[in-house]
Amino acid sequence: MKINNVGYNHRHDTDFIIERPEGSGDCLLLLLKTDGIFTIDNKEIKVAKDSFFLFPQGMPQYYRCVPKHEFANDWIHFHFEDDEEAEFLKREVPYAQGIRTDSIEFLSWCVKAIADEYASKSPYSQENMQHYMWLIFNRVSDALHLPDEQIHDSEHEMLLTIRHKIYAEPYIPRSITWAAHEVRMSPASFQYYYKKTFEVTFVQDFINAKIEYAKMLLTSTNLSAYDIAGKCGYRNYEHFARQFKERCGITPLDYRKQKK
Repeated sequence: MKINNVGYNHRHDTDFIIERPEGSGDCLLLLLKTDGIFTIDNKEIKVAKDSFFLFPQGMPQYYRCVPKHEFANDWIHFHFEDDEEAEFLKREVPYAQGIRTDSIEFLSWCVKAIADEYASKSPYSQENMQHYMWLIFNRVSDALHLPDEQIHDSEHEMLLTIRHKIYAEPYIPRSITWAAHEVRMSPASFQYYYKKTFEVTFVQDFINAKIEYAKMLLTSTNLSAYDIAGKCGYRNYEHFARQFKERCGITPLDYRKQKK
């Protein structure tokens, strides 16, 4: 999946209008923060705020603000690659249809994360953006197809976001204080609900994320075990090797030999 451009929390005046008869040359994902008027097959429809809307590549794009109202949204221009569109269609999320969701704040947070990654110079930015895109698609699919009682509440969504972040970027230092602040909980409450939700403490899960990342680097790169320790966020190799052996039963070097 290739992200071509992204905008977070863009707000427009009451004369806002988009008219692209040939489309934008790519797919366009919108998260509406206000109501909007869309023209689909020569018919005007009103799409409510807190909705997800996806234009497929090649489809004309006509949408505007409700008269005398401003227009606010998040947007992502992107291309599906290889068999990604087929994988997306398995989620049964329709094109060109407003889909209301109670998770709009969570989805918008994902767009902000994509915008941050888009501006980042990290070698992992493309991979991270793809993770967030699939997270958006999965949540929209849940909103369409899961019974209401199975859809996670916003608190659960934020805990999932924290977990996704530590697995996507295990090399970045994280603390319980940071995580609790992200979900607007006290550190004690955060630790309690994280363990209750995932059946593992935040600290242990963060270590697990580092070890999983290390295993990937050990089997897919020629980096030394010492360099991999640093790339996983460890300040010294001994600490890394000890935690690796505690979880895998063998040393990092033995793991690499075993997987070759």
